[in-house]
Amino acid sequence: MKIIVFGATGNTGKRVLAQGLKMGHEMTAFVRNSKKLFDQLDEHSAQYVNVIVDDIMDPVSVGEALAHQDAAIIAAGHAGQGEEFVRIVDNIITQCEFQPSFSGRVWIMGGAGLLGIPYTDLIGNNLPGFPPEYKNHNRNFERLQQTQLDWSIMCPGTMSDSIKHPVPVHLHVTTETLPIPIPEKIKEYSEAEITHHLFSRLQELDVAYDDVAKCMLDHIELGGSFKRKRVGLAYRGEGR
Repeated sequence: MKIIVFGATGNTGKRVLAQGLKMGHEMTAFVRNSKKLFDQLDEHSAQYVNVIVDDIMDPVSVGEALAHQDAAIIAAGHAGQGEEFVRIVDNIITQCEFQPSFSGRVWIMGGAGLLGIPYTDLIGNNLPGFPPEYKNHNRNFERLQQTQLDWSIMCPGTMSDSIKHPVPVHLHVTTETLPIPIPEKIKEYSEAEITHHLFSRLQELDVAYDDVAKCMLDHIELGGSFKRKRVGLAYRGEGR
């Protein structure tokens, strides 16, 4: 497949790029700093990646970059950027809609606070105590719901280079709801109590960047099981 990665020098984007190349995909990196990109790539990978150096906020540049691509992975920006982050995502989604030769498969990055809390009608980002900038993910999610594109939004907890586990684990993947067991009695909690409960369990949502990247690439085809879904990840012990 032909896959374009926006934010290809970031922690998530660079791993998507490297893994995609190893899987045999035709990868394009949309970056603002080509030197940083090539510093991150090994010599072999650097020969095969297509590189576009341009302004991610320029509609024309983004639209042209999307031409004839099969999928786009948006790993650019972060919620702490506020309006700029929302504009980045909106611009890319809009150009995905307008580019007639773009196939329509899109992944964007969100966070675990976007996922539904079982037995409630709540999401973490709307609870008291959650950082207000996380609501920028809500806005991007709302933008996705307005489009006819085949999208998915990755909603991990804290990501890191690698995570050591004392026992064998597997990656547990959910759609729409948190990927950790939640007690049914949570429906009786106040919103403040739900916040406290979730904060006490944040470490259970830690996940490695490489696993996030692999999950997106493993579900990059059109019309898959994650179409128009929020996706959560967590590790579980073998047999659970």
